[in-house]
Amino acid sequence: MLPPVNPGLVLFSSLSFLAYGSACFLSAYMKREFDRYQMGSLRMLVGGLQLCAAIGLLAGQSQPWIGRTASAGLAVMMLVAVGVRIRIKDTVFQAVPALLYLALNAYLCLAAF
Repeated sequence: MLPPVNPGLVLFSSLSFLAYGSACFLSAYMKREFDRYQMGSLRMLVGGLQLCAAIGLLAGQSQPWIGRTASAGLAVMMLVAVGVRIRIKDTVFQAVPALLYLALNAYLCLAAF
């Protein structure tokens, strides 16, 4: 049995993905990054999914199945992000955020909702 989860972790992940998802729509830097990932055509989809999942994490406080689904989706998305970082030969340092968000959202999926 996993120990109880600090609600701050859910809030941290949700705010992070609200910011990152929004940046996918608004930031020229994110456009360049997705082009570098060779995934430019998926930028808006990824941003939209991240915004939906961020809201889902918050909704999970009253509807746990929504939070569990959102955190699982974000964990899978971050697993793919790690794979992309490996494919484009990024450094370990560049892959660390995706690895940390993968671990955080996998943990939230298993323990928070």
